[in-house]
Amino acid sequence: MLKLPTTLTLSMSTGLLLLGCQKQPTVVKQPNILFVINDDQSFVHTSFAGSKFVNTPGFDYIAKNGIYFNNCYAGSPGSAPSRSTLVTGRYHWQNEQSGQHGSSWMKKHVPFVDVLAANGYHTGFTGKGVGPFQYARNENDSLWRKQNAAGQPYNKHRYKKGDPSDVRTAGGIESINYYENFRDFLEHRNQNQSFYFWYGSTEPHRAYEKDSWKRNGKNLADVDVPAFMPNSDVIRGDMLDYAVEIEWADMHLTKMLHHLDSIGELDNTIVIVTADNGMAFPRAKANCFEYGVHVPFAISYPNGFPGKRQVNDPISFADIAPTLLEMAGVKPDGMLPISGRSMVNILKSTKEGIVDETKKYVLAGRERHSSSRWNNLGYPQRAIRSTEYLYIWNMKPERYPAGAPDVYADVDDSPSKFFLQEEESNPEIAPYYELTFGHRPEIEFYNIKDDPYCLNNLAGNTVYATIETEMRTALMKELEKSEDPRIVGPDKDVFENYIRYLNMREFPKPDWAK
Repeated sequence: MLKLPTTLTLSMSTGLLLLGCQKQPTVVKQPNILFVINDDQSFVHTSFAGSKFVNTPGFDYIAKNGIYFNNCYAGSPGSAPSRSTLVTGRYHWQNEQSGQHGSSWMKKHVPFVDVLAANGYHTGFTGKGVGPFQYARNENDSLWRKQNAAGQPYNKHRYKKGDPSDVRTAGGIESINYYENFRDFLEHRNQNQSFYFWYGSTEPHRAYEKDSWKRNGKNLADVDVPAFMPNSDVIRGDMLDYAVEIEWADMHLTKMLHHLDSIGELDNTIVIVTADNGMAFPRAKANCFEYGVHVPFAISYPNGFPGKRQVNDPISFADIAPTLLEMAGVKPDGMLPISGRSMVNILKSTKEGIVDETKKYVLAGRERHSSSRWNNLGYPQRAIRSTEYLYIWNMKPERYPAGAPDVYADVDDSPSKFFLQEEESNPEIAPYYELTFGHRPEIEFYNIKDDPYCLNNLAGNTVYATIETEMRTALMKELEKSEDPRIVGPDKDVFENYIRYLNMREFPKPDWAK
């Protein structure tokens, strides 16, 4: 039985009322899968993780009763490449333009949802799918995939401004009614058919309604500002607006869990809750630091593996596809070779802490994010992480990590960003400005247990030389094995040449390129 109240009333600002229903047990042959992915949420921002200004009962239920992973690393600090890694089980640098932000999705990069559908699953998604990508527009795009790589869309149920049923808690929240679309999806399946559903909340992606926190019962004093940003009321308020959107996404998850429980499906459903990358704040999203790529991750499957555990093994988004396919009992037919590694052995164990000692590292990286530099250039990075250390290789350190100066488009426009820019000459703020917008060395190496904010670069420190060398060696070995074009060529800059189909900006040619 779901350990949440069968009648759950939230604040008047949401107007939410969940009513318990009589269970009607359903027999299914394969596990159902509910995959929940929020848009731009860092690992610390759930109430289960101890955050005092975010309340996430849905996530907490899965984390408490299932398995909570303390060290999940997304595929990238940006949505499109991260989601590409997730659905293909391959690093985004293996997926050509199908791994790059705002480019096209090629047919040959088959996502695991296609395999589930071919093996009898009812599949679909609501909200944000696998994107932003350009999917086939007409017959001229013959090599491109037509359908979103998350499956068939279910987005018809929407909130309408001014309607009494519009209970949105902030102006920046998407109009899609995720829960009602989930119900619609379930109503379209055949009796006893197993399902796979992708709930892709567009929250807490920017833009937020400024000061929405004030009418949602939040307090500036509750915010724990990460040490890479100034402890200012502007930052605190911005983070509270971010929290309002996290809670909105979690409210829909909570309703979905209640519904699954009411129809007798919850115990036979694998529920995964995570986010595609870190929070949209300076030095977080679009960076391979902890707050950019380390994401929340909880999974529950009462019929399949023991819960009430916390696991420290480092896991990657590349591991999700092989794990779900194995749990569903199907082979990855038609998919390109998978680089990730199934973690079913970890899930089925009864151990906590480190379960699989052979799984020491996970990888992530980035190329282009937004249109942020001259000639649409990116900021290529590759990163490798263990349970204690993070090694980052900035492949083009002559470029600015946040984009061309003044615009800094790789940092989402926000009160936090504008505060740093406006206070650049303030001696108390200048160090934070430099941390976000200044040049970085080619190699960064952090002890993330002691330094989760990635402020003390240990690269070249003789005390850590053995560990640093070991991680660099492991990174290069995996990049070579996965045939990363940046390493094996022949065109090491191929990522710079893929067409971007989203908005473009013009920038002057930088001095280093003249």
